[in-house]
Amino acid sequence: MLLEALSSAILGLALAWAAVHRLPHRLPARHMVLSTGVAGALFGAFVMHSALDAGHVLIVLLGAAIVSVASLSLLLRPAGRLRRRSATA
Repeated sequence: MLLEALSSAILGLALAWAAVHRLPHRLPARHMVLSTGVAGALFGAFVMHSALDAGHVLIVLLGAAIVSVASLSLLLRPAGRLRRRSATA
């Protein structure tokens, strides 16, 4: 269990670091992105470990990566300026 938690935290940190370096203009502050990636990965590992029990380390890490990427995607801002039209136009 400790190895799964440590591995998923490192995986979440790596995914968040990659997102920060790939999309810096579309993400908020770096520390928020890094902590969101780690927290999402730990939560994903917890859910997968609870659902599958011990012995499925690769599947637990896959679930951690999926939840981490999903939580990081919630932080993305639109690439360009949004065009807002009034209701009367």
